[in-house]
Amino acid sequence: MRVSDWAKREGFNVQTVWQWCREDRMPVPFERLDSGTIIIHDPKYEATAAMPHAGGRVVCYARVSSSDQKDDLARQADRLKAFAIGMGVDKPEVVTEVGSGMNDRRRKLNRLLADPTVGTIVVEHRDRLARMNAGLVESALKAQGRRLVVVDDTELDDDLVRDMTEVLTSFCARLYGRRAAKHKAASALKAARDA
Repeated sequence: MRVSDWAKREGFNVQTVWQWCREDRMPVPFERLDSGTIIIHDPKYEATAAMPHAGGRVVCYARVSSSDQKDDLARQADRLKAFAIGMGVDKPEVVTEVGSGMNDRRRKLNRLLADPTVGTIVVEHRDRLARMNAGLVESALKAQGRRLVVVDDTELDDDLVRDMTEVLTSFCARLYGRRAAKHKAASALKAARDA
């Protein structure tokens, strides 16, 4: 479990928990991953929450939007793997992908969704699976007897701005080409702010 989740459940300030981890004074076991992420293994929560198995393989799916976020992709994959191991999965598979969440042109995700041997797909946030209509994908998986597990199902505050930027970039890419899309989207956002 992530530091912020454990602090929230236990009623501690997140900064206090971070300090305890730095000073090795945590009252429960914790682990530092190579990426620097800290995963807390509180037996109280790990014993009661079991990974929902739908049968079949458990695959952790990590995605970022652009290749300059490769470090974030590695950290995201580490967090997902730690979550799955903490919930009792022996050998979770990890699939990483770089691609936009706004379209369906993600080969690795399409392969996972089409593979009936994949029983559970674990993602960090819903938007890592799809920016829009992730609920439809979840319903389709459920109808096949498969599951989608979202590690952190809370909505982030800045998601609306990021979603709007990605929608604008996607539309600009179709109109002006991929190379000019970011600049055109930034100009459109600036015009909207100045209006």
